[in-house]
Amino acid sequence: MGPTASGKSALALEYAERFNGEIISADSMQLYRDLPIGTAQPTAAERAAVPHHLVGIYDLSERAEVFRYCELAAAAAADISRRGKTVILCGGTGLYLKAFLYGLDDLPADPELRRELDARYDSEAGEADLIARMRDLDPAACDRWHACRRRLIRALEVRLLTGRSILELQSGPKPLRYDAELLKLDPDAETLKRRIALRADRMLESGWIDEARRAIAAGLFTSPTAHQALGYRQIAEYLAGRLTMDELREKIRTATWQYARRQRTWFRHQHPEARTPAR
Repeated sequence: MGPTASGKSALALEYAERFNGEIISADSMQLYRDLPIGTAQPTAAERAAVPHHLVGIYDLSERAEVFRYCELAAAAAADISRRGKTVILCGGTGLYLKAFLYGLDDLPADPELRRELDARYDSEAGEADLIARMRDLDPAACDRWHACRRRLIRALEVRLLTGRSILELQSGPKPLRYDAELLKLDPDAETLKRRIALRADRMLESGWIDEARRAIAAGLFTSPTAHQALGYRQIAEYLAGRLTMDELREKIRTATWQYARRQRTWFRHQHPEARTPAR
């Protein structure tokens, strides 16, 4: 685990080759087959060397949900283990990792209410109203998840169903569900910024703009969850002539660094037991 561009994928490949393993992605955006460059999916050569699971399995129209992810990851892990291989989970989507490793809290849900909330709030246009409503109803949950629209909508759903904050209803620390060793990559800020810049440049040079053009035409920005993928909105601005290439690079670097900072905070608070691997 670790922030974007921290070197997780390379380390996972190294461990898979060393310990006869197969890799399960824990990245919510790598689920989408139409976004291989922008979500840094493993290359064909990497997949030939080591089997990867839960990469490129969704259409843009499909919704990525943590419950379904846990079902798919558990099935993949069971299959890998049954064949005598080592299971290696690798990714930076903190909620997916935590839910798979520790299990989910049994909180109430109402599919019809959730559809209504998604239709009203799950967009850039609805985000300000969502935050304002949660500031009134559940300021503590709003403070925690104001930067994650999906989590905030879920917190609102629970609040409306129970009259209580999701923070009150969530259970305390849970034991690991698996015999697992947790490794956390956490480069210092300057190193990570350099890695982010280099990776963004490589992705742009490898056809990311053409990939974004195709994905946007296929409905990326109307997708229920794929629209959250980093960098594509900035590329859309470039394609519309509102950004120069230099401005595009800088905007992608900034947005990616902001996301990486949130990831670093999550992993430090949610997985204090994870150790930094010796390289």
